[in-house]
Amino acid sequence: MKLIQYGFFLAAIIFTHTALAAVQDAPAINLPTATGQVDLATLKGKVVYLDFWASWCKPCKESFPWMHQMKETYKDQGLEVLAINLDKDRNLADEFLKGMDVNFVIAFDEAGDTATEYQLRGMPSSYLIGRDGKLYASHIGFREKDKAAMEQAIQELLSKQ
Repeated sequence: MKLIQYGFFLAAIIFTHTALAAVQDAPAINLPTATGQVDLATLKGKVVYLDFWASWCKPCKESFPWMHQMKETYKDQGLEVLAINLDKDRNLADEFLKGMDVNFVIAFDEAGDTATEYQLRGMPSSYLIGRDGKLYASHIGFREKDKAAMEQAIQELLSKQ
């Protein structure tokens, strides 16, 4: 996967943007959730904030309230948040989630196959997928100072019909 794109550049720390330009189709996702399955193809027509996380990741814990807020703020504009847990032991993920207020889909990938498809390079890692099912941006890590730029990228992608 090539992560440098026209006008929208992946830096190891932050989304920066001037214009959104898709690079390629987002790899398929079909994973179990607590209540069934999630298939990325069924989310076509929505903007998807895809997040990879693990129970041991401190920045992942800090990102959950922000993802909750983004989902609440932009759900009526078509934002979906999909958080994929990569713990090899599902019990660790369940324990992590006990204290979280989650209003978005949590999927489980104990084998890590989806992370391989997305060429994950750090935790947490997030991807913005457009309504057309294409990747538009990628981000490694979660820091307080990155939130505004990440939200701006979401807003910009939501504004594209």
